[in-house]
Amino acid sequence: MTVHRAVVARVRRLTPAMTRVTLHGEGLTGFVSTGTGDEYVRLFLPHGPDRRDVSLPEDTGDGGLRTPEGRPTAPMRTYTVRAVRPEAGEIDIDFVVHDHGVASGWAAAARPGDVIGLTSPCGLYAPPADLTWQVLVTDLTGLPAVGRLLEQAPEGVTTRAIVEVPDPSCVQPLPDRPHLGTTWVYGGNGHGPSRLAELTAAAVPPGTDLTGGYVWVAGQTTACREVRRHLRGERALPVERFKVVGYWMPGAETWTERYEALPASVRAELDALWDDPAREPEDVAVEYESRLSAHGL
Repeated sequence: MTVHRAVVARVRRLTPAMTRVTLHGEGLTGFVSTGTGDEYVRLFLPHGPDRRDVSLPEDTGDGGLRTPEGRPTAPMRTYTVRAVRPEAGEIDIDFVVHDHGVASGWAAAARPGDVIGLTSPCGLYAPPADLTWQVLVTDLTGLPAVGRLLEQAPEGVTTRAIVEVPDPSCVQPLPDRPHLGTTWVYGGNGHGPSRLAELTAAAVPPGTDLTGGYVWVAGQTTACREVRRHLRGERALPVERFKVVGYWMPGAETWTERYEALPASVRAELDALWDDPAREPEDVAVEYESRLSAHGL
């Protein structure tokens, strides 16, 4: 896995809740975009007050990464790539700005010359070959991906985006052309209960002809669990017709600690769910996530 060293070129406040950081530098030579609208990278942030001192991990040769010996481990977070401009050697990453979180704090204070590390990108959006319509549902964290997915929507493919943001100040200009449409909904995003499941169910109601269709949902993890349970567990959508991705959850910083505090027998049962090769992974995910929720995770 390649880790690139990037330098902040520009910082732009898009809305009170989101900042765009543009990266450039020789370290981005060889960064190749997948072209996928929701592609993401792992970001490696400074571990101390020196904003140019980042412990970039090394490739282990087997797809893994390790911190160089004698160096501190760099804080790592996963973010969507909002835009790639190969001709300019630039990458845009949009950050939700709030009063907690390592990455948000870094972005809020970012300035030209700061250094950051990032991996090569991966993408999850994978519509079927017969795509004629799609529904994109997200909260503020998925707005960068939705913006890019709308920009890249094929001509003639009817695309409806539904974005839940905290309030009207968070609305951003998005592509507006025939066959594209965006609905803004206010709430959720840690300020109130997320409505992602409700919004998805309303956008793709029972009886919808799924021919040529695709549903992409991203945002608060617990809400996305409800979405997956609805689409796969209740509606039995074919796996090629949807993608559900949890981007964030309250208390994420302590999630691993709380998971490891479960009895060993419970953790073994959870792990064993994935051992049956005959089961569709999306069906396993529905059961796995349901059990996690039952344990307060």
